[in-house]
Amino acid sequence: MVNTGDMSVNPGNTSTLVYKYMRPEHLPHIWCPGCGNGIIMRDVAQAIENLGLSRNKTVIVSGIGCSSRAAGYLDFNTIHTTHGRAIAFATGIKLANPELEVIVLAGDGDISAIGGNHLIHAARRNIGLTVVVFNNEIYGMTGGQSSPTTPRGDYGTTAPYGNFDRSFDIAGLAYGAGASYAARGSAYHVQQTISLIQEGIRHQGFSIIDVASVCPTYYGRKNHKGSAVDMMKWQKENAVTQEQANKMTPDELRGKLIIGLLHQVQYPEFTYEYEKLIHRLAKEREANE
Repeated sequence: MVNTGDMSVNPGNTSTLVYKYMRPEHLPHIWCPGCGNGIIMRDVAQAIENLGLSRNKTVIVSGIGCSSRAAGYLDFNTIHTTHGRAIAFATGIKLANPELEVIVLAGDGDISAIGGNHLIHAARRNIGLTVVVFNNEIYGMTGGQSSPTTPRGDYGTTAPYGNFDRSFDIAGLAYGAGASYAARGSAYHVQQTISLIQEGIRHQGFSIIDVASVCPTYYGRKNHKGSAVDMMKWQKENAVTQEQANKMTPDELRGKLIIGLLHQVQYPEFTYEYEKLIHRLAKEREANE
């Protein structure tokens, strides 16, 4: 999909972000009442607005799942790809057009299960993509199955007696594989999450922002988490910064949500190094002719 919005007229009381960066004809969205995905989509739009990015120079890539519907609502150059393959498509786009800002929107299951290999190798390469994970700790679109981020002991339709797998720390997995920027936000901590996404986009290299969403329909009901408001209050009351976490014991950290910047280093960015190689080989070829 390419951006098609008419920027000449702001219809009525449409908010600035909806008017500038979304496709109003595709709204209202399909997400359940109380779902955190709409908040995270707005965070992405606000980060883009704050940075002043060109809509025509920004590409939004998504896979399959509840969160991936965001690519249909955001009015940029967008592509809704196959399950787990958003990073693979995004890698091709970035390599072919290094000047573009390429942002991947994906769910926790999409990116860490079937898409896990693409995640670790994009991180290893340090290719200049920004990945925003809508992490609701469950497969929502397909009926509430447990995902690689479902906490041990919690319930899903495929874990009726409790999930006995250990869960992935997606941000930790990414920077362990070589990502040069990793952060975690939450649906509740809106301003902080916007800032983390902004810094991820600015960063030269592979950036991942793992955003804790809420799924009251499947995860919340199956695990007796209360209403969407209760789940948001949990994020408010249980979030700690990395600095606070460093001073806590493992027992004190159990059940806490570590948010903020988790990791940032500077490595050579893949497409920049690839362009350098192309130019060097071209010069060598010219010299040998």
